[in-house]
Amino acid sequence: MEIFREFCFEAAHRLPNVPEGHKCARLHGHSYRVIVHVEAPVDPDAGWVMDFGDVKRVFRPIEDQLDHYYLNEIPGLENPTSEILAQWIWTRLQPDLPALSAVTVRETCTSGCTYRGM
Repeated sequence: MEIFREFCFEAAHRLPNVPEGHKCARLHGHSYRVIVHVEAPVDPDAGWVMDFGDVKRVFRPIEDQLDHYYLNEIPGLENPTSEILAQWIWTRLQPDLPALSAVTVRETCTSGCTYRGM
């Protein structure tokens, strides 16, 4: 069984490694949506994979680091593409969510990526 919890945060960034003249090289912001997926058997006593509140508790410190910040200034996010952000979030979640199965980062309603720890 796989469960998920969605989180939203606002942040600014620019992409320093895009070709000259690319619009993403300029400072801009997004209303990011992050979806954290956890996969494990359903606990027969509890009737769930895990409490959604526990996913929220584990994500909260990450959200506090990202929400309303300039992502390029955060160590490890100097080139904050959605792909790098998804990997960065995975690395911080995985020790406290060993059943983590995917992190999806959406920077717009039509664009994003999913990282599965590969």
